[in-house]
This record gives sequence, C-alpha cells and structure tokens, in this order.
Amino acid sequence: MRMPRRADRCQQLVPRLSRTLAVSFICTVLLTIHTAAAGELSLSLSEAIERTLSTHPELRLYRSRESSLEAAVETAAQRPPLSLALDAENFGGTGSTSAADSAEITLSLASVLERGGKREARQAVAATQLDGVQLARETTRLDLTAEVARRYLDVIRSQAEANLKAEEVAQRARTVTAAAHRVQAGASPQSTKLTAEAAQARAEIQRKTAEREIVTAYRRLALLWGERNPVVRPLSGDLMSLPAIPDFDDLANLIEQTPELKRFATESRLREARLQLARSERSPDVSWKLGVRRLQDLGDWAVIAGVSIPLGSSRRAEPGIRSSEAELDALAIERQSSELSLFATLAEAHGRYMDAYTEVNQSRSNLEPRLKQAEVATERAYRAGALSYLEWAQVQSDAIDARERQLVLAQRAHLALIEIQRLTGEPFIQPSPDGGEPRP
Repeated sequence: MRMPRRADRCQQLVPRLSRTLAVSFICTVLLTIHTAAAGELSLSLSEAIERTLSTHPELRLYRSRESSLEAAVETAAQRPPLSLALDAENFGGTGSTSAADSAEITLSLASVLERGGKREARQAVAATQLDGVQLARETTRLDLTAEVARRYLDVIRSQAEANLKAEEVAQRARTVTAAAHRVQAGASPQSTKLTAEAAQARAEIQRKTAEREIVTAYRRLALLWGERNPVVRPLSGDLMSLPAIPDFDDLANLIEQTPELKRFATESRLREARLQLARSERSPDVSWKLGVRRLQDLGDWAVIAGVSIPLGSSRRAEPGIRSSEAELDALAIERQSSELSLFATLAEAHGRYMDAYTEVNQSRSNLEPRLKQAEVATERAYRAGALSYLEWAQVQSDAIDARERQLVLAQRAHLALIEIQRLTGEPFIQPSPDGGEPRP
C-alpha cells in the first residue's frame, strides 16, 4: 500500500479549500455593501468577517488539533522499537560448583517484524484524520462567515427600522400640527389633537426602542471577534436589494459541493483506512531475538537466536474486520440520509427566498406607490375638512405597516440567501463590475 506524500495530499485539498473560501467571499456581497459611499467610519461586512476569522477561538482550536494529528502521523510512521536485554542466570547455586563458575549472562537485541502492511495502514488512518480536521476547519470558517452575515444583517435591519420609525415620528408630527389647526378653527374637537399627540408619542417610543436594538445587535456582532463593549459604527447595506437566483433544480445540482457532503468523502477514506488496518491484523507479527550468552563454567561464548509467531491471528482479527466493514457500509446510508435532509433544507430556503422576493418586489412596485398617493390625498382632504382624522391616521398606519412588512420580508429573503449559498457551496452571485448591486 503506497502512502501519498504530504505535498500530494495538500494539493488534493487545495481545490476543495479554495472553493470554500470562495463561498466565504460571496457572503460579503449578500447585503449589497457599498463601503465606498459609507465613509471611513462605516464597518463593512468583509471587515467584520476578517476580524471574526482571525480571532475566533473555534478556528484557533483547530491549530492545536492539527498539531496533535501531525504528531500522530509522525508516530504512525515509526517502526517497532529495538529492545536491548541483559539476562543473568544460575546465581546463588548451592552445589559444589560456585555460583560464579556456573553463572550465565545473556545480552540480546529484540524487535518485532510487522507484516500485512500495518505501518502503512496506520499512516493512512492518521493522514486521513488530519485531512478531516482541515476540512472541518474550513467548514467552520464557512459557518462563521454565514453567522457574521446573519448578525450583520440584524444590524442593517435595526438601522432600517430606526429610520422608518424616525419617518413615522415626522409624519405624526405633521398630523399633530394639522389637527391643532383644525381645533383652533373649531372644525375638530380637542380629542382629535390629543389622539394625534398620543400617536406621535407612541411612534417616538418605538423609534427609541429601535435605536436601542441597533446597539444590542451590534454588540452581538462584535462578540464574534471578542469585543464586549464596542463603539457602535454605522453599517452600510441595502436591505431591499434582492438579486435573482437560479432555479431550484440548478441549485440542487450543486448540493454535491456542500461541505456537509464533502466530509463523507474524507470519512469514507478514513473508514477504508481503518478497514485496511483491521485486515492487516490477519498477518501475525514476527518477534525476533538475537544475542550472545557467556557460559562461565566452560569459559566460552554462545550465539542465541529466537523467533516467535503468535497463533490464531486471523481468527482474532475477524471481529475487527467485520466491525470496520459495517461502519464503511453504514456510511453510504448516512450520506443518503444527510443528502435528503440537505435537499429538504435547500427546498425550504429556496421557497422562502422566492416568496419574499416576489412579495417585496410587488409591494415596492404596486402597493407602496399607491399608499403614498393615498397618504398625500388623505392629508389634503383632511386639511380641507373632507375626511376625519381617523381616516387619515388609518392610511398613515397602512403605509407604515406595508414598509415594515417589506423590512421583515427582505430580512427573511437575505437569511434564506445566506443559507442557500452555504448549502450549495457555489458562488452563483457575483459582484457587478461597477461595484454596485450583485448580479446572478
């Protein structure tokens, strides 16, 4: 059994790891970041990802694991040790011959001759375990990148909510002013002005709550790179920018590239190596010994040699072989189960994205313009005395609710998009050449 060199295995890992890092880059464009327009104080998603990946303890832990497994690879490559033994016999005799005359001293060198490719099989197991840790590290990098994108998205969502509530406060303030004029003119009762002021106060409370949520969301983001009391910096991103994505069938074809399934290839090599190691136990190891013995009573030296072969090795190896074969066979079933689960997750994420994508676009193109027109018309009618305050307030509430619904759907769509790209492991969304919105 030929063991691949360390350089060969590294070359095999390069395409796999490069693809994973490419997906990590794609996460940086999910939120349509415009760092150039945001100013120097803005924290970009790429900067947040870089900080997290360079400091997160989960990734640092893999360095220790790799060092441990690299030592295990070196240990597996070692041959059985040589043993030096010194034996003394026939000391303290009670016969006529003195103990010194009948003593025998033996100096021997012994070791074990491994058979069946045990050393190569051990090396294969250790090397495959090291490859598995490297793939697990890149999978963790991808998961952390996705988590950064999710928390970054939470901050963007909180900022958009705070801006919306600030607009609502200004809107309600105009309502209070208009209601005050109607009350002064005797066209409306005092209760109308008080109701408008209550609506303004409620909107102000909601605005302050949204601003506090920005701080909370930013702190959760900063904790990913270990900053407990961060200075809140503005984040740049267009929550409403939702790119078109491939059809479900096209995305399903990319499932094979997901890290969750890639790990089965590494696990398969590991279990095959363990099976080979178990099979090597069928061949018994040969213990040998070679040395010299001093025959004191004859005043002479004698050469000694010995060979020891254990019996029944094949029978004792069978349980381990059957266990390794069963584990290897079970891996195919585990992969099928995982693949079905991934397809279900992908289908759910794709459905969530398409539903949100469609509703947001339709709301922005059809509902929002009509609500704005209705708001302008009702305000004009209220000032003219043609409508009541309640009718104007209802239109205002409908407009605010529609925009809040858009924020919720847009966030849901981005979360689904992050999950889709994490599942497929493919950069099907690319940044545009001019640095604007991403394109499929």
